[in-house]
Amino acid sequence: MYHDKRIRVNRNVTAPQVRLIDMHGTMLGIKPLIEAVNMAKGAGLDLVEISPDANPPVCKVMDFSKFLYEKEKQDRENRKKQKAGVLKEIRLNPRIASHDLQTKVKHIEEFLKEHNKVRVTVVFRGRENQHRNLGEEILMAIKDNLSAVGVVEGRPSMMGNRMSIMLAPAHVQAKPAAKPAPKPEQAPGA
Repeated sequence: MYHDKRIRVNRNVTAPQVRLIDMHGTMLGIKPLIEAVNMAKGAGLDLVEISPDANPPVCKVMDFSKFLYEKEKQDRENRKKQKAGVLKEIRLNPRIASHDLQTKVKHIEEFLKEHNKVRVTVVFRGRENQHRNLGEEILMAIKDNLSAVGVVEGRPSMMGNRMSIMLAPAHVQAKPAAKPAPKPEQAPGA
């Protein structure tokens, strides 16, 4: 079945009869197309086909430009919601200072809380390649700091002069409530 993506308006509606809804949302029933178009023109609005697959098609009297604006707004909202789950990358140097490392860890934590995956990469330059254990220590420290919000996918991997790990957001699990410490029972008559 061929489905036209364009929305039919006014004289472009092809059905001889339409199920008509007025501008207040009231169902007026099945009307001839000419009468429906004239009613829309009389109100200074458009006849918009909102359900072309129905028999007869459902049309509504409304402001078409406002309808397009609302539709575009809804599409933008839907696209915003789809963006979650992007891959972010944080690059480090094996000689990074501890405060700078903590700042990077906070950024990684924010990315994970936004449900993004994060690739943490340590880039070695020159003689730093001889001390790859430093890079591994940094990656393990990051993994330990973020164990509450992120899960490591796989082991640290080397690619040329780069060592990296992939962190995925940890699924939030409901933690059982801690039981209060039992109160010491008092002996009767004490």
